[in-house]
Amino acid sequence: MKFDLEGLTVHFPYAAIYPEQHAYMGELKRALDARGHALLEMPTGTGKTAALISLITSYSLANPSRPLRLLYCTRTVHEMEKTLAELRLLFAHLPPAASRSLLALGLSSRKNLCVHPQASAAAARDSVDTACRRLTASWVRDKAASDPDSTPLCDFFESFDRAAAAGDLASYMPPGVYTLADLRALGRDRRICPYFLARQMVKYANVVVYSYQYLIDPKVASIVSREMQKECVVVFDEAHNIDNVCIEALSVSIRKQTLEGAERNLRRISQEIDRFKATDANRLRAEYNRLVDGLAQRGNLPISDAWLANPALPDDILKEAVPGNIRRAEHFLAVLRRLVRFLDGRLETENVENEMPVAFVASIHSQAGIDQKMLRFCYDRLHSLMLTLEITDTDEFMHIQTICDFATLIGTYTRGFSIIIEPYDQRMPDIRDPVIQLSCHDASLAIQPVFERFQTVVITSGTLSPIDLYPRLLNFNPVISRSFTMSLTRDCICPMVLTRGSDQLPVSTKFDMRSDPGVVRNYGRLLLEMASSVPDGIVCFFVSYSYMDGIVNSWNEMGILQDIMQHKLVFIETPDVVETTLALDNYRKACDCGRGAIFFSVARGKVAEGIDFDRHYGRLVIMFGVPFQYTLSRILLARLEYLRETFQIREGDFLTFDALRQAAQCVGRVIRSKADYGMMIFADKRYGRHDKRSKLPGWILSHLHDAHLNLSTDMALHIAREFLRRMAQPYDKSGSGGNKTLLTEEDLQDMAQDAMEM
Repeated sequence: MKFDLEGLTVHFPYAAIYPEQHAYMGELKRALDARGHALLEMPTGTGKTAALISLITSYSLANPSRPLRLLYCTRTVHEMEKTLAELRLLFAHLPPAASRSLLALGLSSRKNLCVHPQASAAAARDSVDTACRRLTASWVRDKAASDPDSTPLCDFFESFDRAAAAGDLASYMPPGVYTLADLRALGRDRRICPYFLARQMVKYANVVVYSYQYLIDPKVASIVSREMQKECVVVFDEAHNIDNVCIEALSVSIRKQTLEGAERNLRRISQEIDRFKATDANRLRAEYNRLVDGLAQRGNLPISDAWLANPALPDDILKEAVPGNIRRAEHFLAVLRRLVRFLDGRLETENVENEMPVAFVASIHSQAGIDQKMLRFCYDRLHSLMLTLEITDTDEFMHIQTICDFATLIGTYTRGFSIIIEPYDQRMPDIRDPVIQLSCHDASLAIQPVFERFQTVVITSGTLSPIDLYPRLLNFNPVISRSFTMSLTRDCICPMVLTRGSDQLPVSTKFDMRSDPGVVRNYGRLLLEMASSVPDGIVCFFVSYSYMDGIVNSWNEMGILQDIMQHKLVFIETPDVVETTLALDNYRKACDCGRGAIFFSVARGKVAEGIDFDRHYGRLVIMFGVPFQYTLSRILLARLEYLRETFQIREGDFLTFDALRQAAQCVGRVIRSKADYGMMIFADKRYGRHDKRSKLPGWILSHLHDAHLNLSTDMALHIAREFLRRMAQPYDKSGSGGNKTLLTEEDLQDMAQDAMEM
């Protein structure tokens, strides 16, 4: 369909549109007009992706003088593929002239795009990267030119390089939409490398769909997203955890194994230096001269030699000359050895230590003789040295890269970080496992360059409540900040707060109550009663793996698990990805054949973040407890202190906000469209408190009636039966009168006419 939105012609790929999609597009258009950032919460299953790509593409087509490019960031490859499928549908509905001029593609790692038979066979991502560099690095190709028989090359990359040199890449990728599968198929058919082709064509694409890391993690962003101009709209979809993504991008952990690996790496680099001194000393001399002029003077590297860039994004550093005492390769290795020895000594501690970067850098200077400027240049100096020594096995050198990453970050930032040294894990105090953790507390450090660089950044998800906390956490000012509700013709969502069992004993996963046999038994009876009454799939979320293991064992000893399995099969998520994928497949088979099944999962796990339990795969989701973070974690305590001092966010407010967004994310898995229906049970007495419950998204709260609060198991069972009986009745899918939930072109024209008359 095609309709007018405040003077903009919007092309939409479906015959009807939800009212909330129309309102969402209106707010998005105002943000684009104002060239500012937006924070938009939209219920799950209401077509966020279709609304976003339709509006932004239409906006770009309507302004050919300053066309906008869309950078759409997703968390998983699965979400990337879904977005590209929506784009393909949209392009099919655009005017032929427009669709013939637009290019949209997905970009992922070599692991997901490589088509070379040997390189792509490697299991790990780093191994695929290394196999690729062994075949494509510039010095490998130079060697092959003089000795082609003994040096294997990648034919796919050679084709790419010839096409790039001839300026002929566009002929390989005419306008259209390219998913990862399309890119691999194109690579095999045309005998060209799809990974490097996509990397190169990103500069010319109108829409690019890729991972958060490609914009947020500075080590990756400065390679992949360096060419992006200011006239871009950046969308972070499912961005409720964006602050955690930013923090992880700038945090580093160093263990005993890291230091041992770094020492092995240094011995290998030392041998390589000796070999080069004997065979090609001029290379080392040329590198020294280049470092005198500054790191930025090394020129543009061949695309196959590009390495993870500096983690700290300080452009001014690249203009400085490298400190004299690390210019020579041998001197730099001596500095790294002293740094590794210093860190090894700090790991020998018997007590927990917490230091700020300034104090830690001062102790490195006094004990190892390495000053702040030398630390700041470690990462780039290592990169330069590895290129000079023609090292392709980058996965083998991960340990020394981690040490240099750590050094550069502590040498660059003085605030927003702390260094925490723990001799053992608090949950296993008998096992010595020392670790140095450089923990970032300020999410705005990683995302600030994105806000400054691009004219509009849209942060959107189904669970952004309370929405006013995100601008403070990420330190930005959105021009539009709004939460939308879901328009429904029937109450197809039934949230309930269960505070006590059938015996009226309160239930909770509070630390002092979680192992109480009465609580465990009541949770088991709740699941048993629901399994006997609710058809198809039931999904249960627990607060942690250890709690799930404990309670499932207790249910087994009590005989409750056997009773549950009389009604439905039980499948369990584990930390192992392969096992979990197999369990999910079998769970779906059990639901498809009509037997029904129960899936046990964990809040903050892989399933909670990315798997949809739509239709008969999820008729009920039970959230056992409130998924608070481990509050004795020293990293969390340090972050809470930083948030309180810097952003005036109280510890309790942040912990509740974080736990409730995770709970909302878990229960939101069950509703993926308006034709769907499902129940949500929040099984913990703490959800009965208004200060906890009010942090849930508005689209859940609007269906949480007073009669559904403070329930016992038998009351919840009665409500569930009534709800399922109601859902079995036929209903009008599009609504009627003033309660329309599907708007056609005629409805939109009538709305525009009414607005003009008013």
